[in-house]
This record gives sequence, structure tokens and C-alpha cells, in this order.
Amino acid sequence: MAHSFLRPAERHLHVQRTPLAGTCPECGAQELAAYRVLSDGGFFDVHKCQRCLYSLEREPAAPFGSYVPLGLEIARSLE
Repeated sequence: MAHSFLRPAERHLHVQRTPLAGTCPECGAQELAAYRVLSDGGFFDVHKCQRCLYSLEREPAAPFGSYVPLGLEIARSLE
């Protein structure tokens, strides 16, 4: 059975990380970044130290990540 989507060309997945100002309270590094992660509890927007991976902030993100089901878009436009 053929699929209608292309296979990724990249060997590894990468997520866009936004650098943050500040210092890690755990290790003292000034290597903080904000990005989205997928864990066993779903998608989360996190602020993490890139050296020791300490989580400064972890907030639940949209339940489907960047995907927005069509039904949700229609419901928003009717409000």
C-alpha cells in the first residue's frame, strides 16, 4: 500500500529552540531555552537549561501539538 506523504529527508528530528536570558538555578549555566516537548503526559511548552536539562517552567500545550483539527477552527470562527 502506498502512502500519500513523503518520508522525512532528515536523519534526526529537531525542534526550534528560543534562547532565554537568565541563569539556571540548578547548575548556574546561562544556557536557557524555550521549546515544545512531547512526554508521556502529552505536549508541554518548557523552559529548560540546555546544560543540565533542569526544567524552570513546564506548562501544558495544545493537546494536538501544532496540529489544529478542522472542527476546532470552525468552532473558533463561530464565536
